[in-house]
Amino acid sequence: MKIIVLENAEDEVKFCEHIKSLEKNNKAVDSSKIKMLLTDCDGCLTDGGMYYSENGDELKKFNTKDGMGFSLLKKKGIITGIITSENVELNRRRAEKMNVDELHMGITDKLSVIEKLSEKYNIPLDEIAYIGDDINDLAVIKAVGLGCCPADAMPQIKSAAKYAANARGGEGVIREVAELILAPMA
Repeated sequence: MKIIVLENAEDEVKFCEHIKSLEKNNKAVDSSKIKMLLTDCDGCLTDGGMYYSENGDELKKFNTKDGMGFSLLKKKGIITGIITSENVELNRRRAEKMNVDELHMGITDKLSVIEKLSEKYNIPLDEIAYIGDDINDLAVIKAVGLGCCPADAMPQIKSAAKYAANARGGEGVIREVAELILAPMA
């Protein structure tokens, strides 16, 4: 038997959130109907950090595992895409390199974009998965069939998500969700 000592209220909150996350992931998640995976960029494909060079260049760290996740999904006919409020060239270049089907930048109402994509591809919302990490993703996470989030998402997002990943943003969360979606196809 292992005894865990919580030294302060902050440790207790983190421990409770961790247990809640484990319980959520232990629930059966039906990913067999998913035909489209969409994600936010910052905080999901990246760690959410904004890095600036001495010359003022903006830099972001992406994880190659996520690119492979998109590739595996596309091979199985799953539509992929990124919907982000950011409107920067760096995101466009990464989306091109990963060959995602859809890229929507500078978006404030993500749900309306997803509803249009649902119509465009004739895929009902309950057959769409979405990964988001912050409050601007909440409406989408509640509306789609498989709302997901990284391990370090905001608490209200974790509560609303059907699947809280073990991976943090920028550390392979898209790949983890891709594996979840592909598992029933194996």
